[in-house]
Amino acid sequence: MDIQKQLEVFWRGAEEIILEEELVQKLKKDRPLRIKLGVDPSAPDLHLGHTVPLRKLKQLQDIGHQIIFLIGDFTGRIGDPTGRSETRKQLSEEEINANAETYKEQVFKILDPDKTIVEYNSDWLGSLTFSDVIKLAGKYTVARMLERDDFARRYQEGRPIGIHEFMYPLMQGYDSVVLKADVEIGGTDQKFNLLMGRHLQREMGQEPQICLTLPILEGLDGVNKMSKSLGNHIGIDEPPAEMYGKVMSLPDELMIRYFELVTNVPLEEIREIEKGLDKGKLHPRDVKMRLAREIVALYHDSSAAGEAEEAFKAVFQRGDLPPEIPEVFLSREELKDGKIWVVKLLVHLGLAQSNSEARRLIKQGGVTIAGKKVDDAELDIVPTAGMIIQVGKRRFVKIRL
Repeated sequence: MDIQKQLEVFWRGAEEIILEEELVQKLKKDRPLRIKLGVDPSAPDLHLGHTVPLRKLKQLQDIGHQIIFLIGDFTGRIGDPTGRSETRKQLSEEEINANAETYKEQVFKILDPDKTIVEYNSDWLGSLTFSDVIKLAGKYTVARMLERDDFARRYQEGRPIGIHEFMYPLMQGYDSVVLKADVEIGGTDQKFNLLMGRHLQREMGQEPQICLTLPILEGLDGVNKMSKSLGNHIGIDEPPAEMYGKVMSLPDELMIRYFELVTNVPLEEIREIEKGLDKGKLHPRDVKMRLAREIVALYHDSSAAGEAEEAFKAVFQRGDLPPEIPEVFLSREELKDGKIWVVKLLVHLGLAQSNSEARRLIKQGGVTIAGKKVDDAELDIVPTAGMIIQVGKRRFVKIRL
C-alpha cells in the first residue's frame, strides 16, 4: 500500500499523530513498523472503550505492520495515575495475572493471534536493579513531571502523590525503549505517557516513536468515559441480546462516533449515513438498529445479531406498548452472577409492594418480561438494558443498568 493510503488508515478515527512528518519518513523505509499498545490488566473484562485502540491495531495489522500487544503486568501493580485525583489501590500479583489471562483471550476476538507479538513488561522491569532505576529516574525532572495535569492539580490541592506514581510514566516510556517501538497507540488521556516514550528513546540513542492518540469513547450515558465502574459500558463478552439492547439505549448524537470507532463500516458509507440523518432521509431508530447489528456481529456473528434484533423488535415494536415508559435504575450490586430473582426484581422496580404481592401477580399471569409471560415465581432473570417489565395492562417499567 502506498504511503498516502497508509496515512489514511493511520488517521481513521485518530485525534493526533506526533509527528506526521516523522511517520512519513518511517514509512518511506518500506518495512513493517513496530506498533505498540500497552494495557494494564486492571479489570477482568474488556468493553467497547478498550476496543478503540485494539481496532486501530487491527487496521494497521491488516496493512502489514507488526503489532505488539504489551500486557503491563508490572506497571499494573502501580496503576496508571492518569486522570486520578488520588493514588490508585495497588492490585496483587494474583489479580494482575488472572486479569492478564482474560485479556489475552478477549483481544484475539479483534487481533490476529498469528500476527501479534504478546509481551509482558515484568520480563524487563522486574529485573532492573535499584541502580538501573536511579539512572532511569535521572532522565526526567520533577518540574516536568508536575507539568502533567493530574499531578499538578493534586499538588496544588495538597493531595498526596506517591513517588512510585512518578515512576509509572518512566516505566511505560522504558517499555518503548526495550521494544524499539516505531509507533505507540493510546487514548488522548495517555499523551503524557506516550511522549515519555519519545523522550526516553531519544535519551538512549533510539529514533523516537510516533505517538498516535485516539478519542476516549463515551459510555451509554453519553457523558462519561465508558467504564465498568460507572455501569455505562458494553462488554465484548456480553450476550448478544444484552449488547443489542444497550446499543439501542445510546444517545442518538453518539451514533456516528460509534460507527467510526467501533465498527468496520467504511468511512464513505458512514458519511452517507450522517448525511441521511442530517437531511431527515434516515430514521435515527433504523440507523441505531444497524449500529447494534454491526457491533453484535463483530463479537458474536451475524446470525446472533439477527436473533437479537428480532428479540428487540418483539419487545419494543409491539402495538400495545406506550410511547413513553418510565425507567428504573438497576445496579450491579442487586445482581448475583448477573441474575436477579423475579420476585425481588418486581419489588425493586416498584411494580409490587411486597414479595407476597409479586408472587400473587405472577400466579395470576399478570407479569410479562421482555414480551414473555412469567409463570414461575422462583425464576431468576438476566436483566438487560432497555428490558421492559409489564404488570397488568397499563404498568410498564424499562430497566436501566
